[in-house]
Amino acid sequence: MPSKSSILQTVALAASLCVGAAAVAQESSMARVERTKTLRVGVISGATPYFHKDLVSQKWEGFGPDFAASLAQKLGAKVELVETTWGNSVMDLQTNKIDVMFGMGPTPARREMVDFSEMLFNNTLTAVCKKGYGPVKTWEQLNDPKVKIVVDVGSNQDQFATKTLPKANIARLESSGAASMAVQTGRADCQILMVLLAQPLLAKRPDVGAMFVPEPVATSSTHIGLPKSSNKDFEKAVNTWLLDVRAKGEVQSVIVKNMEKLAGVKPESFPKQVKF
Repeated sequence: MPSKSSILQTVALAASLCVGAAAVAQESSMARVERTKTLRVGVISGATPYFHKDLVSQKWEGFGPDFAASLAQKLGAKVELVETTWGNSVMDLQTNKIDVMFGMGPTPARREMVDFSEMLFNNTLTAVCKKGYGPVKTWEQLNDPKVKIVVDVGSNQDQFATKTLPKANIARLESSGAASMAVQTGRADCQILMVLLAQPLLAKRPDVGAMFVPEPVATSSTHIGLPKSSNKDFEKAVNTWLLDVRAKGEVQSVIVKNMEKLAGVKPESFPKQVKF
């Protein structure tokens, strides 16, 4: 039977461990990055050009890894890449598994769960339409019950189409790829798609159709997801870095470089209406 003193020592040890765990749990993101000199960044397999993993070298490339390297350098930290999914990234921020997630849209539901940086870049909405359809000059042209629109369910494209094209015949499919196939096979007239997804699609599969940027030009801002916290030191540090790189034109250069390298999209192929 344990002695009274050993029991007291065990209780004391347990208490100290609890206090230590509580201290770590309460540690702000800025304090943790400064202490560990490590910035944990979410990455997603198969999300080119945002994230791309070379299967041979196992090296990660894309917007996210490039932005991560720049931010980490500003913070005096090294990058630790943590694989996740778009669906799990919010939870990974909530549970302190990652510090930042590049490329997130700040929906009202997400804002309840995580914080967001200032705008990273603007993504332009496009209509990718089947061969022979168009030209599509305005969104109102598509706002018609006779027009068959496809989107990937729950996406920014879905939200935009629901709001902007209430009269259209909208089908919500399980993935962006399924929506593209519907256009390619003629089962749908147009897919609503962000330009940074539309151009790689057409560079790889030009037989899908043609891309239009209808008027008025519509954009959806892309941000950096951050753990929700009342301590805004980390958010301020991220925004300071972000304002600096945007002012220097580095955000646009990272996007253009990766679009050409990873998706085969030439800089001159971007429509004149597209501004990042």
